[in-house]
Amino acid sequence: MDVSGSLTCVVVAVDGSEVSMEALKWALDNLKLSPSSPDSSFVVLHVQPSPSITAGVSPGTIPFGGPSGVEVPAFAAAIEQHQKRITDAILEHARQIYADRSVNVKTQVVVGDPKDKICETVENLNADLLVLGSRAYGPIKRYINLFLFHTTKSYLVEQMHVLNPDSFFPLTRMFLGSVSSYCTNHALCPVMIIKPKEDSPE
Repeated sequence: MDVSGSLTCVVVAVDGSEVSMEALKWALDNLKLSPSSPDSSFVVLHVQPSPSITAGVSPGTIPFGGPSGVEVPAFAAAIEQHQKRITDAILEHARQIYADRSVNVKTQVVVGDPKDKICETVENLNADLLVLGSRAYGPIKRYINLFLFHTTKSYLVEQMHVLNPDSFFPLTRMFLGSVSSYCTNHALCPVMIIKPKEDSPE
């Protein structure tokens, strides 16, 4: 059933990957918001992992076999600042896509686990539709992985004298499973999955 034209809230999850930006373009090109509601809007949603989720440790503390609860505010602050730069770049990329379109677009940033936060935001906004790419958050995981291992890892070794810094980076737990698959099964609204172009049939 075609509901385009009766939609009042369409959430598009973006992570900076090409497929997530293609999802945003698809939504803007193919979906029509309800003209009868002045508050109808597309909501560009980005989920920023919290420093504790990214590093796999409690915020501000790193127990490492010596005195527990050692305060390392620079550790969490460095991750948070880097994530903010990533978020700003992602939202700017999205803005360039919708800036010239005559549609109402809002942006929202939430912090936490992407799968849970996307579904939570959809529920809170009472969204009519969720649009996202089928490979959401892969590039973000790789980007944060590089940052953590090349910057924060050296900080742990050189400044905190941690013998096994790899134990603090359980990155494989960050995005277990498919975000799109999880949202399809748990979001309280219909979900439109946009596949990468290379996966499209010839």
